[in-house]
Amino acid sequence: MNLSLEWEYVMQAPAEESLCTRIRRSEQALMAHHEAVLRTYGLTMTQYTVLLALSREGGMSGAQLARSCGVTQQSMSSVLANMESKDLIRRETSPVHAKVQIATLNDQGRTLLDRAYQEVDILEQALTDAFTPSEHAALCTLLERATTVLTRHTTTPPTP
Repeated sequence: MNLSLEWEYVMQAPAEESLCTRIRRSEQALMAHHEAVLRTYGLTMTQYTVLLALSREGGMSGAQLARSCGVTQQSMSSVLANMESKDLIRRETSPVHAKVQIATLNDQGRTLLDRAYQEVDILEQALTDAFTPSEHAALCTLLERATTVLTRHTTTPPTP
């Protein structure tokens, strides 16, 4: 098929066949699953991501957590206050900067994360089992490549 015919096909294809639409649908299905699971634990996706980040990285500032979770610092401030009131984290003044609070995971937060993670991991295993090892590796590689392209186009949009 020559390039102009291939392009014509792409332009006439239904929207549901586009790669961006398929990625978006997969992401929506993943988020819907995670949100439903996390709701049973009284967690939002952002709160779960905070617990996960703190379990992996140790103490982090609100700014670091905001970047890690992809939210604004103002939103993260509210999330952390809520999590502290639920006794899932503790915040202490940074030994380096008196105006910076460092959040850490406490025992109750770790226990809740462990329970929620076990359920979230069920989907991870189901997805892994749906592919052969070589398909799984190829899919991961392709998704990383797609993420790179999407990120590049998000940070430096093409000029018209």
